[in-house]
Amino acid sequence: MRSQIGNMVLHRLGVMLVTVLIVSFVVFFATELLPGDVAQIMLGQAATPEAVKGLREAMNLDEPAALRFLSWLGGLLSGDLGVSYVNDQPVAMLISGRLANSLQLAAVTVLVSVPVALTLGITAATYRGSLYDRIVSVISVSVVSVPEFLVATASVLIFAVYLGWLPALSFSREVDGILDILRVYAMPVISLSFVVSAQMIRMTRAAVIDTLNTSYAEMARLKGASRRRVVLHHALPNALGPIANAIALSVSYLLGGVIIVETIFSYPGVAKLMVDAVSTRDLPLIQACAMLFCLAYLTLVTLADIIAIVSNPRLRT
Repeated sequence: MRSQIGNMVLHRLGVMLVTVLIVSFVVFFATELLPGDVAQIMLGQAATPEAVKGLREAMNLDEPAALRFLSWLGGLLSGDLGVSYVNDQPVAMLISGRLANSLQLAAVTVLVSVPVALTLGITAATYRGSLYDRIVSVISVSVVSVPEFLVATASVLIFAVYLGWLPALSFSREVDGILDILRVYAMPVISLSFVVSAQMIRMTRAAVIDTLNTSYAEMARLKGASRRRVVLHHALPNALGPIANAIALSVSYLLGGVIIVETIFSYPGVAKLMVDAVSTRDLPLIQACAMLFCLAYLTLVTLADIIAIVSNPRLRT
């Protein structure tokens, strides 16, 4: 049994590595297709063709794309992310300065959304078919249909423009005390938590209902166990695997939403750094940020997959 699980985990890790290689190929050549010449953008419209050509040669942009891809991939595998075209600084240093901010935003979002989603998902499954269950289901389905940019825009209009309670922009460096933390993170966290929580509620509810329909949960009910005891002592421990899977998948979805939210609120994270790099055609920075997001997403999805394999014997057959 352990060797079977080990082989399946190794297979998932192998798939992840192959996917990373394919993604690196797509990321590199997709950024190559961006319109505009980075040398022309850096030198300005008044630059002479000779100056643009000289800068392109200095940046090795005149080499074939395949050679530059192999060189970039080799640097990536050795931990060298290259040097920013625009800032002339190591890309790793630029990203590390923003990564802490993005991780803080993600951590606060997870701390808010996970307890709320698990509570609503488990209680909705416990009282399946009740008015409470229907209300939670309708709200979660409605919320999951709303994109992050719409929630973020509505939050700015309501809380910043009309009510004036919160700033329209979020700057993490201004954090100095609990009130500042609430003011900085309130709207980005609300925007991200909306969709993430809705997905987690639905997946948690489904996992608990699936467990409640098993024979041992039915046996516990026939023995006279209360609904609360059946859920907490029989269903919930066996649903922890699928719930952990749901959390991992929802957090991976967070990576896509954070790009929109950081841009709308000018939050100084990695996503905002990547969007700014696109406007200046800073290719090494764009590629490194894109790979960072892809790697984080693949890691979370693979982790969710492994949790599902370990917790659910049916997936091993």
